[in-house]
Parts: sequence; structure tokens; C-alpha cells
Amino acid sequence: MDGSGSSNEGANGGGEWLRPMDAEQLRECGHRMVDFVADYYKSIETFPVLSQVQARYLKELLPDTAPSKPDTLEALFDDIREKIVPGVTHWQSPNYFAYYPSNSSTAGFLGEMLSAAFNIVGFSWITSPAATELEVIVLDWFAKMLNLPSQFLSSALGGGVIQGTASEAVLVVLLAARDRTLRKHGKTSLEKLVVYASDQTHSSLQKACQIAGIFPENVRVVKADCNKNYAVAPEAIFEAISTDLSSVLIPFFICATVGTTSSSAVDPLPELGQIAKDRSYLIQSLSTNPEYLKNKASQANSVLDFKDWQIPLGRRFRSLKLWMVLRLYGVENLQSYIRKHIGLAKYFEELVISDSRFEVVTPRTFSLVCFRLLPLASDQDNGYKLNYGLMDAANSSGKIFISHTVLSGKFILRFVVGAPLTEEQHVFAAWKVLQDLATKQLGSS
Repeated sequence: MDGSGSSNEGANGGGEWLRPMDAEQLRECGHRMVDFVADYYKSIETFPVLSQVQARYLKELLPDTAPSKPDTLEALFDDIREKIVPGVTHWQSPNYFAYYPSNSSTAGFLGEMLSAAFNIVGFSWITSPAATELEVIVLDWFAKMLNLPSQFLSSALGGGVIQGTASEAVLVVLLAARDRTLRKHGKTSLEKLVVYASDQTHSSLQKACQIAGIFPENVRVVKADCNKNYAVAPEAIFEAISTDLSSVLIPFFICATVGTTSSSAVDPLPELGQIAKDRSYLIQSLSTNPEYLKNKASQANSVLDFKDWQIPLGRRFRSLKLWMVLRLYGVENLQSYIRKHIGLAKYFEELVISDSRFEVVTPRTFSLVCFRLLPLASDQDNGYKLNYGLMDAANSSGKIFISHTVLSGKFILRFVVGAPLTEEQHVFAAWKVLQDLATKQLGSS
């Protein structure tokens, strides 16, 4: 055996290399995948909205080890249909009314495909200039779409960055505020830093405080005002701040919410303080500059490096998806899309009001309706079991999926309109499901 043969066998174990997919293979497989996805959306209403599988169901269906030999795409599609799809809760179903929507679109799907194809790791400008510069531009577009003040634009002290999740966004802002305060008062002041939020604030703030080292006893949770759709009252925040200042503590962060999880309440941002994003505080808090990442453009401060605006180093070409959505739909169509869903939520609210067995618990905001089945006089738990039973029966039917919260001690059902395919007939059908199940619930109580 000659030297080259020996080396070749040692490298690949005597077999052939598994070569990357060429352009024609990609074309063929890509077409089949698009067909699969299109067929999924075409048949999405045939599946139970909430997955009906039991815990650990997949362990019984898949082998313990990865395959040693390649399989066919058709066999993979068969397994997706038979084993994966039954365990999927269909967020894009027109009968999905739980939590808050996480919408997809044709334009977004195409953007994801292209982003995956480029597969860049855009931590700094030099790694792919287009990724950074497009993100700056489309987020300025977005700020203007929201009619934000000019200081939110990249041309001022603001500018935006697309975080992986809302939880990451909360964390990086908290870290920037923390480090800004510690530079002023000294690092030994950490134990004196105080955070303020309402009892309706998302739990991601609590996790961010834990990561940032904020003492648990220094997180002030202020009771929201039930007379204002559970938005926080500014005077309650200011009172807590005054108390802490008199105790020589250091207030440094107020977390306000536009659209709380439970009731979609909007906290009064102007009254809580003048807000102006200054990116320098964020960059100072999260910036790193190891030798292997240094380059002329970054050192000249002529570009943005988004690695200094987030927790991880690596990042995807996120702006490409947003750019394609804005380009292929346009602002007017997106506005109409949102208004349509708000209108459908208003329609559902009117249906609830028309049935005296139900009540709308708090005024509708945006596309969320908070409602419940009124408890019987004999109920000892203020309708908790009654409404939990109604929700469980509705979700177990597979016809719709709704979620819940608790407001002022009441178990509340949440109905959110926002799935891409939802039309008026889906809202009405969901209401009929709830009405019919309510009749059964009340009859068995």
C-alpha cells in the first residue's frame, strides 16, 4: 500500500467522503422542502392546534443513537409527518389564540432561507458589512414607522439592534444602566442599586436582575392599577423611589411595559420619565476587544460592531428577514394587517359581551381580550375551577388553543388574535366552541 492510499484510508475510514450538496442537489431538495412547507400550511387546520401527545412520546419513536449511514429525504419527510408534526403546537394555525402571536410570512420564510444560505457570523462590521449596515438602516425605518422621536435614530445617540429574544433585550439594557450607575457611584455600590417595575412586568426582568447581580430585596414590585387596565401608576413608582432615596439607596432602573403579558396594559411612558436611548452606555457595558478581532475599520471608530450591543459574540444576518418583509409587503399592508387583527379581537369582545354568562374582565387593548365565565353563586373559588375546566376542555378538543392569567385573584381566559391565517369565521367558530363547552361546564357544576 503506498503512502497516499494509507493516508486516504486513515482520513475517511476506507470509505468515500460525504461531499457537500452541489447546486443542483440543493435545487431539487429545496423545491421538495418548499412543497412540504406549502402542503403543511394548506392542511394546517386539519391538525389539533395544541399538540395532544404525552411527555416523552418521541423517545419511544426514535432510536437511541444517530444513524451511521445517510438516509433519504423522503424517509425524513415521512418521519416528520408521522413523528414530529403530532408533537407540534401549531402557532400559525388560524385557530391559535394563546399567549401572543409569533407570526411567520412568505417574505419572512424567504428571508430565513437566504439568511441560512449566507450563514454569516456577523459579530463585527468587517465580517459582513452588509449585515451591519442593513440592520442600522431597517431599524431606523422601524423607528420611523413607530413615530419615535429623532433621538432614537442611528444619526443621533440612538440606533437599534435586533436581539435574539425580548429577554436578551431586557438584560442588555439593565446591564447598561447598572454599569453606568456603578461608574458614577463606584463598584462597591452594587448592593444599593434598586430596580422598579409593576407586578404585571414580564418575568424576564427577574431573570435579568439575577444575572446582573441585583440583590433580590432591591427589586421593587409595585402593584398595578386595576382601574387602568393594570398599568402601573407613576405616583406609586415615584413614592417607592422617594422612600429608597431617604434610605440612601440608589434607584437606577424603571421597567415600563407597552403591552403586558396578562392584559396588554400600556404603562404611562411619558410620566415615568423622558426616554432617550444613548448607545454609548450599552457599548461601554458590553464591549470586548481581543487581538484576534481587531481591524482597521473598528479601530478607526468608523463602523458599528454589533457584538458590543448584545450578550453573545456571534449573530445571524437578522436584518435580512425584516428587510424582505418590509420590501415585499410595504408599510401600508402591514398596518392593515395589524388593524384587521385588532378588529377581529373587537368582534370577539362583542361576542363575549352579548352572552350574559361571560364577562370581559378588563377593557380590550390591541388584539387581546381578557374574559371569563361568570361563576355560580355556589362557587367557593370565585370561578377558578370553572374557567380552568373550560380552558382545558377547549384546548383538549384540538379545535382552538387559548391561554390564561390571573388578575386580582380571578382566573382569566386570554384570547389573542394574530395568527396569519385567522379570519372572522375562525373567531366565530372559536366562540361557538367556548359557548358549547361553557354550557357543559355550567351543567356539571
